[in-house]
Parts: sequence; C-alpha cells; structure tokens
Amino acid sequence: MPKVKDLMTDHAECIGEKDTLRRAAERLRTLDVGSMPICGEDGKIHGMLTDRDIVVKCIAEGGDPDMVIAGDLAQGRLYYVDSEATIEDAISVMKEHQVRRLPVIHDHRLVGILSQADVARHYAEERVGELVEGISE
Repeated sequence: MPKVKDLMTDHAECIGEKDTLRRAAERLRTLDVGSMPICGEDGKIHGMLTDRDIVVKCIAEGGDPDMVIAGDLAQGRLYYVDSEATIEDAISVMKEHQVRRLPVIHDHRLVGILSQADVARHYAEERVGELVEGISE
C-alpha cells in the first residue's frame, strides 16, 4: 500500500503567520498555487490560506492586504496527514472533511502537500472517483 510520502508534492512552502496578505498573494502567484499552509515562527502549521480567503475575508470586506496578516485568517480546524500514513488513510481524511489538499507533516514539520490531483495521478481510478465524489458532496 503506497504511503503519503510516495505521492505527495514535496518542497511545500508556508506563509508566515505574521506575513501580510499581500505577501501571501505574491507567494501564491509566484508558486502558481491556490493555497498554502500558514506556519508560526516555531515552524508548525497553524492553518491554511487560500486565494479565496484573501479575496472574501479581506478585500471584499474592505480590508487592507498590506495591513492584515495571514495569521488573522488561520481559523477553524486544520486537517493534515503524517507522511508515513497510507494513501487510504489520507483519502479517508479528505473525504470526511471534504478537503482537496492536505498538508503532510513529519516530526510536526511541513514536508509536503497531498492534493486530490496527486492522488489522481498515481492511484487506482476507482478510488480517485470515490475521493472526488466524497469531496464534492
């Protein structure tokens, strides 16, 4: 059974919890991604930030992306998976919580991201279909 570390996208980056949303938006653009983990100074993940969060929770509410920091949007429960977990475990978490991306940790530190696309590229078609259906409910 494949492990998460075998399918994940490694070399994931965090945005610092004290970085501005403008800085976060620039990193998202540069990396060509729609989300990234928010990490504290201790290197631990405190939440996830999406491009949609920046637009809906800051700009649409009249907020200034040069003044609002990423940590202000690190709300709610964070779901993640250990790098040694099986892909089946990760799929279960993704389906249960309807998330398309999971930060991957090892020794409490970010080591990668497992996305729905990573699973789709490397895993059995029927399981991918179940995952997409479970996330989309």
